[in-house]
Amino acid sequence: MSQYFHQGTACALPIDNVDTDQIIPKQFLTGISREGFGEALFYDWRYRSDGSPNPDFVLNQPQFQNVSILVAGHNFGCGSSREHAPWALAQFGFKVVIASSFADIFYRNCINNKILPAQVSASDLAQLSALCAQTAAPIKVDLQQQLLVLSSGATIAFTVARSDREQLMNDCDFIGVAEQHLEAIERYENERSAAVPWLMPQSFAV
Repeated sequence: MSQYFHQGTACALPIDNVDTDQIIPKQFLTGISREGFGEALFYDWRYRSDGSPNPDFVLNQPQFQNVSILVAGHNFGCGSSREHAPWALAQFGFKVVIASSFADIFYRNCINNKILPAQVSASDLAQLSALCAQTAAPIKVDLQQQLLVLSSGATIAFTVARSDREQLMNDCDFIGVAEQHLEAIERYENERSAAVPWLMPQSFAV
């Protein structure tokens, strides 16, 4: 296994309070498939009213093509709880989002969709934003040590809950986490079925 959770290049979107409707606008939530959201990521900023790309938006600029790390602002992912927001980020190609804080539900949705929401201090966030303001900046993400390693060799510490770090390192969604405890779950259900069979019909027992 590689030392790094991810190695890629970063772009900056230094805007505070970016809500989930800005990440993936509501008109794209009507489908029944989980696919196709990458093209709609930041739609109102990426495209003009006629549908053509907005050349002033960071993701449309040639030096920021193929970035996989987003350096955001404060309170990223606020607003509604739509899981479509991390779907759109992941399908566009983002593996890591760096911010000084995240909305709680968005943070959890990122973890469950295998995106790292790396929280850094406001001063470190400003440094990272400046670093990739004009050109995509290479960053290595050491999840074990919770460090962002810059091309200069300098490091910036980030925080993520221990359980969430382990979930990402094990490449699990929340179902995968539950499956790690399958033996205990089966043991409980068998014991419960024997103790109160009227609550655990045979058709549901393991």
